Amino acid sequence: MTDVPGGHRFVILHGWQNHRPVGHWQHWLAGRLADLGHEVAYPQLPEPDDPDLAVWLGQLRTLLAGPRERPVTVVCHSLACALWLHAVARGEPAAPVERVLLVAPPSGGFLRQHPQVAAFAPPPLTHRQVAGAAGRTRVVCGDDDPCCPEGGAAEFAAPLGLPADVVTGGGHLNPDSGYGPWPSVLDWCLAPPGDDTPLRGRDT
Repeated sequence: MTDVPGGHRFVILHGWQNHRPVGHWQHWLAGRLADLGHEVAYPQLPEPDDPDLAVWLGQLRTLLAGPRERPVTVVCHSLACALWLHAVARGEPAAPVERVLLVAPPSGGFLRQHPQVAAFAPPPLTHRQVAGAAGRTRVVCGDDDPCCPEGGAAEFAAPLGLPADVVTGGGHLNPDSGYGPWPSVLDWCLAPPGDDTPLRGRDT
């Protein structure tokens, strides 16, 4: 992607209870992409400990509004994956983004166990809806994610016809699982158009 004049625009969206700690791979990724000359939006979404779905949807709508002078890639972690799926179900974004990465999406069963985020339980979707919102969408998940005991590949990738990378022992792919710097996610972001690079675990 670095060969595209003017660079790309990356929208990096965090999950529940995430205050964008320096030790998170998303924080590291935002810094690396910005250093390479890309435009990066990595906002603190409102009330991350007790999020409101409508408010977060409004924030996403604002982030993706307006003319797109640069190709847009959206990188979601955890609850932000559910946020993206809700936006897709509502016919947003109005214009497709280039690529979306859904990292460690939590299952509806997990979210409904927690009143603060129960409203984020993913809505029914079809492959056509997801494909219409982004040129390409990819799922990456741990094989032992406590926030998706059903397995991200089975719960999201298979029903929606999406490619998935399953990381052995990846957990929730967060700092508690050892995911600070994560070179593979940077490689995915920088891959040229048409190259949907698989993601690997931190130590692979």
